Amino acid sequence: MTDGVKVSVMSAITKMGDRGTSGTPTDSQREEEEEEQQPDLRSPCTSPLSSQLCAMLRIRNKYQALKRRRLELSPGSISVVGRPSLRSTSPEVFTFDPAAAEASATPPHRRKRKRRSRVLFPNDSRRFLPVTERSRAKPFLLLLSAVLFLQVYNAIENLDDHVLRYDLEGLERTLRQEVFGQQEATAELLEHLRDYLSTYVHNKPLAVSLNGPCGVGKSHLGRILARHFRSVVGEQLVVQYFVLHHCPQVEDAGRCARDLVSHVAAVVGKAEAEEKIPVLIFDEVEFMPDHLLDALRGLLQPQQANEYLNAVYLLISSLGEAEITKHVLQNSSSEAREGVGGRLARDLGPQLRRTLRELHPLWAEPEIVPLTLLEKSHVMDCFLDEMTREGFYPDHPRIEQLATELAYYSAGDTSTHTTAANSQQLNNTSRNDVW
Repeated sequence: MTDGVKVSVMSAITKMGDRGTSGTPTDSQREEEEEEQQPDLRSPCTSPLSSQLCAMLRIRNKYQALKRRRLELSPGSISVVGRPSLRSTSPEVFTFDPAAAEASATPPHRRKRKRRSRVLFPNDSRRFLPVTERSRAKPFLLLLSAVLFLQVYNAIENLDDHVLRYDLEGLERTLRQEVFGQQEATAELLEHLRDYLSTYVHNKPLAVSLNGPCGVGKSHLGRILARHFRSVVGEQLVVQYFVLHHCPQVEDAGRCARDLVSHVAAVVGKAEAEEKIPVLIFDEVEFMPDHLLDALRGLLQPQQANEYLNAVYLLISSLGEAEITKHVLQNSSSEAREGVGGRLARDLGPQLRRTLRELHPLWAEPEIVPLTLLEKSHVMDCFLDEMTREGFYPDHPRIEQLATELAYYSAGDTSTHTTAANSQQLNNTSRNDVW
C-alpha cells in the first residue's frame, strides 16, 4: 500500500510540474546540486505516513523553486508576490549615460521574416509555368542582319579600294603644281572624278566638258590627265583623241565615226574584263563634225550595255569662250579675284549649257566646267615652270620680257591684266625665241 501511494503522489506531482512549466535539465541539475550542498535540516520521519508527507513537501518545494527561477530568468517578469524580479539577465555595465544603459537593458527587436509568396495553381492543372514558344522567324532575321552588315562592310571597303586605285590625291598634287590660275576648275573636276570613281557599277557614264578661251591651259590639263591615268589603269585603257589629227578631212567623218565607235567598244570591253574604268579624252571638240558628235552622243546615253556605262569622257573645246571672256572682264574689277573664280561655275554654267545646246544636242549630257582667263603672273609662272623643266636658268628679266610681248585684255582701270585673246602668240613662239 505504501508503494502504491508513492507512485500516485509522484505521478500527480510530475503532471503538475509539466502543466506549470517546462524546466530545462540544466536548471534541475543546478537545483539538485544546491540541495546536496545544503545540510540536512529536515526532521527525522518516524512513521511511514510522515515519510510520505516529507517526500511530497520536498517535491513541492523543488517545483516552486524551479518555477521561481524560471520567472526570474524571463525579461520583465513579475514574482509571485507581485513585485518585479530583483535579478536581471543583462550584464551589469557601469555608464554615465542613462539612455545607453536603458538601451543595453532592452533586448534587440527581431525583424520578422517575410513569407515567400507562393504561386497557387488550380487543382486540375500541372504545377509548372507554361513553356514560352520560340519564334521561327528570329533566326532568319538574325541571318538577314548579318548578311546586310557584310554587304555594307564590303561596299565601304570597295569604295576605299577604288579611290586608292586611281590615286586621285596624287593627281590633285600634280594639278596644283603644273596648272596655274585654274584652282576652281581643277577642284570641280576632281570632285566629279572622286564621286564617280568611288564605285564600279554606274547607271550612266561620266562626261565632263572643259570649256575656255585659247591659251588658258585646256590641252595642257588634258595631257596631265592622260599621263596620270595611263600610270594607274594602263596604256590601253586611256584614249586621247585629237580631232584635227585623227579625222582631218570632213569628208571622212562617217568613217571616223565608225572607227571611233569600234575603238571605244574594244577599250570598254577590255576595261570590263579587268574591272577598271577607262578614260577617253577628246581634244579640239569644236572642230568635230556632226557625224562624230552624233556618235559621241550615242556613247553617252544610259540605255547601253554595262561596259559602256563604266567610262569617263573628257571633252576639251574652246566653245563658249566669248561668254567666259565677257563674264570674267565684267566681274574682274569687283572685290577679289578669288571670289570671281568661286562664282564662275555657278553663274556661268547654266548660260554655257544653253548656248552649247543650240549648237548640238550632245552638250545636254556632260557637266560644264569653265576655265577662266589667266593673269600676267600666271603666264610668268608658266614660263618659269617650262624653263625649269627644260634645264634652263630661270632668268626673271627675260621671263618678264616674254610675258610683256603678249597681248592682254585690260580689266577696267586697274593694274590687273588678264590673258590675251590673241594667245596664239604663246603657242606659236618657238623655243629659240623664248630663251
